[in-house]
This record gives sequence, structure tokens and C-alpha cells, in this order.
Amino acid sequence: MHSLLNMISVVKLLVIAFLSKENTVLCEMLGSPEVPLLTKKGDITIGGAFSIHSQISKPSFSLTHTPEPLTCSRINLREFRFAQTMIFAVEEINNSSTLLPNISVGYKIFDSCGSTLPSTRAVMGLLNGQERTAEKTCSSHSSVHVIIGASESSSTIVMLQICGTFQIPVISHFATCACLSNRKDYPSFFRTIPSDYYQSRALAKLVKYFGWTWVGAVRSDNDYGNNGMATFITAASQEGVCVEYSEAISRTDSSEEVARVIEVIRSGSARVLIAFLAQGEMDILLEEALKQNLTGLQWVGSESWITASHLTTKRYSGILTGSLGFTIRKAKIAGLREFLLQVNPSQDPQNSLLREFWETVFGCSFQSRLPGQIQCSGSEKLEDINNPFTDVSQLRISNNVYKAVYAIAHAMHNLLNCGQSAKLPTLVLDCYDASLPNEIQLAINGINITWVSESQMKPLSVCSESCPPGFRQAAIKGKPICCFSCIACAAGEIMCLPCPLECWSNEDRSQCVPKVIEFLSFGETMGGLLAAFSLFGASLTLAVSCVFFRLRHTPLVKASNSELSFLLLFSLTLCFLCSLTFIGQPTEWSCMLRHTAFGASFALCMSCILAKTITVVIAFKATRPAKTVPQCSAALQRTSVLSCTLLQLLICVLWLIFAPPFPYKNTVHATEKIILECNLGSPLGFWAVLGYIGLLSLLCFILAFLSRKLPDNFNEAKFITFSMLIFCAVWVTFIPAYVSSPGKFTVAVEIFAILASSFGLFFSIFAPKCYILLVKPERNTKRHMMGRNH
Repeated sequence: MHSLLNMISVVKLLVIAFLSKENTVLCEMLGSPEVPLLTKKGDITIGGAFSIHSQISKPSFSLTHTPEPLTCSRINLREFRFAQTMIFAVEEINNSSTLLPNISVGYKIFDSCGSTLPSTRAVMGLLNGQERTAEKTCSSHSSVHVIIGASESSSTIVMLQICGTFQIPVISHFATCACLSNRKDYPSFFRTIPSDYYQSRALAKLVKYFGWTWVGAVRSDNDYGNNGMATFITAASQEGVCVEYSEAISRTDSSEEVARVIEVIRSGSARVLIAFLAQGEMDILLEEALKQNLTGLQWVGSESWITASHLTTKRYSGILTGSLGFTIRKAKIAGLREFLLQVNPSQDPQNSLLREFWETVFGCSFQSRLPGQIQCSGSEKLEDINNPFTDVSQLRISNNVYKAVYAIAHAMHNLLNCGQSAKLPTLVLDCYDASLPNEIQLAINGINITWVSESQMKPLSVCSESCPPGFRQAAIKGKPICCFSCIACAAGEIMCLPCPLECWSNEDRSQCVPKVIEFLSFGETMGGLLAAFSLFGASLTLAVSCVFFRLRHTPLVKASNSELSFLLLFSLTLCFLCSLTFIGQPTEWSCMLRHTAFGASFALCMSCILAKTITVVIAFKATRPAKTVPQCSAALQRTSVLSCTLLQLLICVLWLIFAPPFPYKNTVHATEKIILECNLGSPLGFWAVLGYIGLLSLLCFILAFLSRKLPDNFNEAKFITFSMLIFCAVWVTFIPAYVSSPGKFTVAVEIFAILASSFGLFFSIFAPKCYILLVKPERNTKRHMMGRNH
């Protein structure tokens, strides 16, 4: 750390020398800026610094000799994708008719090699903008308006120490060091990735969440690792977590030093390892861990390596399986994959980077064929290759690069439009000047980029996904608390808590909604059909009444006891119509009316039939003179009908006084809905009414059955016997059906029994008579009635 600070101080002095025209000394010490690896001219130029190569030669510094030039090797396909993503975004902007119209955007991309010294050379190249010549190697003006980079915090800090002097904005896509959030030291720094301040604290909470209070730690020996680990250790101590050891490695460390770190980890008693490492250091540490067969550790990693696809191979599975960590939100960039697949050395035959990329990907060479070496043709297809360059399934850092380019473009667009479309503070200048770096920095400050906030940094469990709404977590025996299965909540529950009595859960069980209210209504098919049959039956009885009234002087009507026949037709009309009171939403009055109307109507009907049966018996069994029989019979008829009906009315009145029926919301029979029904109030009252009707029908059946063979050409007792058989059969089957029917079907069964018994009585008693009255009028004579037609 001290050597790095000393180097930064030297760089500052060199920049001062640079401003004093003493740039020849500066360029000799750092090495001359090279030609950009990827470049395109434009009215606005965006600089880029990416770790396109991951390995760097270790220079030897001497006070007597010129330093050897730095050499970068081993192309990093992931970082090369970042660079191509920047180019892709620039091309999109150039093709846009709304963003920076009539203004071309160019770029210059340099290689920072993931180290501070190459980063210094890269930023000098971005600022200088001149190719090396024999006379002059540096100029006094910056060739770029803003810089995107670098991927490492330490490299970014070095770039800022130089760019800050010129107030050139730097937007990083991957530098997460919390130290960079200091606006006083780095006023021209921006980034499209959250600070490690949040990740370090979240890692401490993650460790505490799993109950790991004794952990080891290893970090990158740079600003990223040192600052991140310092924050973690502070947060961990506040959570009651102790750190057994904290080791640091660098990608330039010797193999002996890396082996020593692995030995410290192996000999430690902590079984959980916090690895706050950049990807370069993680690769080195894993290779040594494979050599020493380091297994049995629970790795908790930082965002730098936790989602690296090359670490998910079988080679590292024995070490990293079950690793936990945080990740940057992934995104999709439309058209990027197609753009990447078009990268080919033929785009720029003189570009050595494109040739190196092609040779690395396809394992071939553009040089003369050597024994056992494949010759590159340039016609190979990237579609057939699956590597970190072509893999766009989890665009995380690439999306940060993409957002950075668009942030610059929008800032420039607002700047060149005099700030009319940006909410920027009013300046003394009449219009912003895009050539002034401080104006560009101010414009970028006015751009709102969607960052990942602290609230979004939540621990991710690689064992089980979060349960969706309507499910609850259930622990798996023998597994840690992060491993669970999702069990569906019971019906009628949300978050596995029961809904209120009159509510039910919706389909996805995310909220309670009012239950469906059910009752037999006139609007539904079943209710409408039953109402139609009820009205049809009432209409038939009225029609027959009209026929009987018109033919009341005929022998058949007289022989049928016209007075009782009209009263019976009236009672049957009431029986048909009383079924309508059972349809519709139950109310206090409808509940009382339906049962009393039912009881009184059928009691009147049965009383009339009983009187008819008694009259038949008396007529044929009487020993008194014929004149006294009708008089006695008429009085008996009225008395029996009145007394039998009044007794039923008395039962109904007592029922209504002491325990009347009332509307009731039934939530027990069907838990997912509310059934509106009429509570009987007193079941004894209901069964007394029904039992009394049954008693009358039984008496009618017995008397009619005994008189069925009495001599007469038209014996009404036979039809009464048949009607009573139908009536009794209907109501006997009604009882089990009524008890077992659910919801509104209970009411439907009761209505069906009323209509079926009413139609049975009507057709059994009146159909034969109507047949003679309307179809066979020649049989409607006194001679035929007396059986004297022979």
C-alpha cells in the first residue's frame, strides 16, 4: 500500500512536469504511450481502459538504465467482451436519430492489463492522443472527452490521480472500492456499480445469518481487497463474528507466497473462508488449492468471482461447490450477441489484437504452419464456440459498460443542447462548452442512472429459492436452515394465516377476498326451470278449474263432489305457487312464509282428499235413506276440511311464535363460499308440519285403499289410492335426499318434492275426469255414471 502511495505521488510530480513542457522525461520513465488497441474517429471521443490482457511482465527498475517496456499477455475474453460492448453501444448511438443527431461518437480503447503501471501508460495514451514519433511523444491536450474504466479499483485510482488534474470524468463499470466514493478526493469519478461498502456489510450479515462465528479471510492485496476486507472485519465484529486469520495475495506474487497462504488456510480451524478477491487473484489461489487438494471449506465470495462462468466447471467443483456470495443484477442487451459474433480479423487486418483474439479462441495461428499447429483461415465461426466472450446469458458487468456509454451520450446531448433537456444548475456561461472537461463533468452529474441500491443487496441462497406467494418454508431434515422446501398453504389462507370467516384466499393465495355468496336464484338455470314448472302447474289447475266451472252441471262433475273438487284445485294451486317462495335470496319474511305456506297448502290439499275419501266410503256404506246421506256428507266434508287445516295452522303459528325460521349464512358446509339459507329455527316445528301432512296422507291412502273395490262405474277411490302412492313415495325419498344435498341443492330438492307430489295428485285425480269431460263427452251421462248403459 505504501509503495502504491509513493508511486502515486511520483505520478503527480510527473504530471506537473508534463504541464511544464518537461514531458520527455515523463514518457521515458513510464514508457511511451502506444497506439490504441481499438479506435474510431468521431466528433466526440470516449476513452476506454480494460484489462484485455491478464498477465504482465515484471519490470526491473534501475536508476542507471531505461526501464524495460511492459509486456501484457494472456488475453482475457471476458474483458475483451466489455470492450466490444462499449463499441456496440457507440455504434447504436451513432445510428440513433434522436440521441446526438448529426454528431459522431468515436472511441479509443487501451489495455490496462489489470495492473497499475499499464493503467498509467493507458491513461497517458488517452490524454496524449499522439502516436510515437522520433521527435515528440506527448502533447498538451487530451484526445478524449471522458474515460470508461478501469475494471480494477487500484487501476482506476491511478487513472484518477492523473485525470483529476485535468478534470476529465472517469466512469468505472467494475471498480467497487468504497474509497472511490470520497467526492473530495475523486470529484470527477462516477461508476455504474455499487460500492463495496454495502457488499462487505452484507457479507458480514450473511455469515451471521448462517451462524458462522469463526471464519477465515483472504483478500486481494490492492485497494479493492484491502478496503473491502477492512469494512467486512469491522462489520463482522459488530455481528459477533470473529476472524481467525486474514491473508493477502497479489497476482504478481511468487508461487511460494501463494502456497504459504494456502497452508495458512489449511491449518486454520475455521471451516468458512471469506474470499474478497479480484478474479485474477482468485484464479491463482484456486490453482494452488487444486495442487494441495484443499477441500471441505465453505467459500463465501465477493461479486468479482462468484458469478464467473469459468469457475463453474468440473475442475473446481470439489472446491467451490456450495459457494455463497452476492452478485450484480443481470440484464439482457438486445442485439449484442449478434454484434459479438461478427467480430473477425477481417474487420481490421492490421489489428494485432483481433488476430490474437482469433488465435486464442480457435487455437490456431495466422503465422506459417508449424508442426502440430493449426493454420487460421479467418473463416471460422464464433457461433460454434462457447466461451466467456460469446456467453451473453448473464450480462452483468457488460451491462454496466453499456449504461456508462449511454450516460455519457445523454450528458453530451444535454450539453450540446445548452442544457435545455437536463436539470442542470444555471451557469454564467450562455451555453455549455463540450470542449471543457469541467462542463462535461457537470453534465454527467445531471444524468440519472439506475444503480443497485443497498436494499437490493440481499443474500442469495444457492440451496433453495424463495417460496412464491401462497407457499411456506418447511425445513428439510438434516439440512441447514437455508435449505427448505416450499409447501402450499391451505385453502383459505394467505402467507399461511387463515382469512377472516367471511373471506377466502384468491387463486394465487396472495390476498383475502370476500367469499362467493350462494343461494338458489331465479336468474340461474335450475331456479328458472323450477319456477317455470311451478307456474305451469298453477296454470294447469286454473285451466281445469275453468273446465269444471263451465261443466259444473254435468253428471261427472256432480258425481265428483264439485265443492271439494274446486277446493282441492284451489289448494293445489297454492301448493304449486308456494314453491316460488323457496327461490331467491332468503330474508326474514321469506323464510317464515315458505314453510308456513308449504304446511298450510298441503294440509288443505290432504284435508280435501281425505274428505273426498270419507264421502265415498259413506255413500257406499250408508244404510240410511238416500236423502239424508248428502246432507250428512256435506256437513262432514266442511267440518273435516276446516278442522284438519286449522290444526296445521295452529302448529305453524306455534312454530312462528317460539322459534321461527330465519336467514342464515352457512360457512361450515362449504368453506370456500357462503351459503345463504333459511335456518329452521326449531327442527321440531318443521318435522311436526311435515309429519302432520304425512299423517293426513296416510289416512287418505288407507281409506282409499279400503274403498277401491266399491261398485261403481267411476270409482274415485282408485285414483285417490294411486295419487297417495305417488305422494308418499315422493316424500319418503325426499327425506334422505334433503339431508344429504349440499348448499342450494337442499332447497332445490325441497322444491322438487313439492312440485312432484303436486303434479302426482293433480294428474292422478283430475286427468281421468278431464279425459271424459273433453275427449269422451258421451260418457258424461247419468246413465253411464250409474252403470245402466247396458
